Amino acid sequence: MAMSDLLSPEEIKAAVGAFSVAESFCYKKFFEIMGLKKKSQEDVKKVFHILDKDQSGFIEEDELKFVLKGFTPDGRDLSDKETKALLVAGDKDGDGKIGIDEFITLVAES
Repeated sequence: MAMSDLLSPEEIKAAVGAFSVAESFCYKKFFEIMGLKKKSQEDVKKVFHILDKDQSGFIEEDELKFVLKGFTPDGRDLSDKETKALLVAGDKDGDGKIGIDEFITLVAES
């Protein structure tokens, strides 16, 4: 399954483009522009599984760095600072990675 099966190409382009400048990423605005918050919990789970590149059941820090590329190959890499901020926001249990329930909560809180 591709991200474009779940989200419109226009929303993806707008959301990724809004954060094309380094150190500009804000996950709350990103999820809002993407329209992800309005999606069903099932669709949010599908997005999680696409972003979980190694299919470990978690989105680890090294996967978070490339989160924009998970939506489109044109996306930039997040800086270390942006990656850490996203991890801190999503990692509710402090294990250093984001599980599916934590991802659902992260999207809902945005």
